[in-house]
Amino acid sequence: MRVLPSMMRQILRGILEKPNTREHPYTSIAVPPGFRGKPIHDPVKCMSCGLCARDCPAGAIEMIESWVSPGHKMPSFNLDRCVFCYQCAESCPRGAIEPSALFELATTKKERLIIKP
Repeated sequence: MRVLPSMMRQILRGILEKPNTREHPYTSIAVPPGFRGKPIHDPVKCMSCGLCARDCPAGAIEMIESWVSPGHKMPSFNLDRCVFCYQCAESCPRGAIEPSALFELATTKKERLIIKP
């Protein structure tokens, strides 16, 4: 019979407290410093050396023919394979790949997770 009073206390406490959840799409979420989000590629800085694809431990980067400048290859990022280690950004001699705070990558189509130049 002691269970009922403690249960009632917990119910009242739960009703009166603020919820611990956030209304994500309607309120912005602060990203902590050092967060590794979607990689951003700057094709102007890229010199098509291929070091990013060579050093990617997950094999998420593939060098493909650029439609902007024929004869040059640019990296294509497969975010479904990416582990967001940013070895590609560290390997890039010109800093063409930078981390971002973009974390909303959920999709129902796998093709949307491929970033082409």
